[in-house]
Amino acid sequence: MSEKKPLQKILILALVSAFLGSTGIMAVGLFSDALQQPEESATSEAELIIKELQEQEKGYEKVLEREPENLFALQRLVQIRLQMNNLTGAIQPLEKLIELNPEQSEYKELLDRLKQQVGEVDKGDEEHKEANTN
Repeated sequence: MSEKKPLQKILILALVSAFLGSTGIMAVGLFSDALQQPEESATSEAELIIKELQEQEKGYEKVLEREPENLFALQRLVQIRLQMNNLTGAIQPLEKLIELNPEQSEYKELLDRLKQQVGEVDKGDEEHKEANTN
């Protein structure tokens, strides 16, 4: 019987070591997956937001084809294009809003800022092109 005890201890020690080793390997795999997942989910989340904004933009464009003076659709189209950083695209519906609501000074101020920013972007593009051709 005393011969079995050391053999049992060795066997138990080997089994416990194997269990802990396999558990450790699985834990490392799970943690490495968890560390990589936020990057992937952040990218896919941004792509989903952009896609949703593009779909909303198309929807409001369709509404404006039927109802060119729909104030709500014009306002939302400006907001969406600004969210998408489409400054040039936001100018035309904003001009229409000003035409329909000349008393709204906020629209005029926003239009002035947009035109200034678009002008700065255009100047930067021209300077970049000139630098590349020289």
